Amino acid sequence: MRKADGGFLYATTDLATIDFRVEQWNADQIWYVVGAPQQLHFQQIFEATRKRGLNPVMHHIAFGSILGEDRKLMKTRSGDNVQLVDVLDEAVERAGRVIEEKNPGMDPDEKERVAEIVGIGSVKFAELSQHRMTDYVFSWDRMLALQGDTAPYLQYSYVRVRSIFRKLDGGVVLDGSGPRIEADAEVHLVRMLARFGEIVPTLLDDFRPNLLANYLLELAKAFHSFFEACPVLKSTGETQNTRLALCELTSRVLQKGLGLLGIKVPERM
Repeated sequence: MRKADGGFLYATTDLATIDFRVEQWNADQIWYVVGAPQQLHFQQIFEATRKRGLNPVMHHIAFGSILGEDRKLMKTRSGDNVQLVDVLDEAVERAGRVIEEKNPGMDPDEKERVAEIVGIGSVKFAELSQHRMTDYVFSWDRMLALQGDTAPYLQYSYVRVRSIFRKLDGGVVLDGSGPRIEADAEVHLVRMLARFGEIVPTLLDDFRPNLLANYLLELAKAFHSFFEACPVLKSTGETQNTRLALCELTSRVLQKGLGLLGIKVPERM
């Protein structure tokens, strides 16, 4: 189907694209991550596809709107839509200023790498930590804060864990003794770590990466409580071995969990 001016309808091109994906790519699932206002369009496309005899699993993964701090749709000062590339560039620039303030002695090349990791990670986490259908307010200050529900808070938590191992003289020495989990903060952290394997499969139930984001925030808070209540470097024997193991597992889960959200972690901040 073609319009008189030679153009095509959205429905026409979407149906042709489904044909290509099924026949050429052998796609068994097709996901459309498109805003909620297009819900009716995709209902019609999916039904038309089934009537034409094709049966891939098709999902419209809708999402809400990003609002400016005035709680209106995010726009530039000229009234144009904000481009993602501009948001990412500004996020990296702002992250660089924060890192310069917190750690002015960092090597310039490393500072540049860390600014990119923190800046882009902040934007991703701000988006993925919300329920996908919820409109949310985009705030630079809140997004880049080292405290609160942000990517920098989680990245700093990872950095804090790894700094423990850098301070160990001669590295980690495990003497073969079993774990000794006694303190309440240790028990709570172990329980949080054990939940990781339960949380990840649930992300595909209604396509909700915010469940993983919320879990990682809870894990980081549990680790900070453990770190304050249970000395690691000043402990000895099986107590230290246990606490080092909990630190190592925490850093692995934070790195893996953020990685599933497409967010990297730096070794220093």
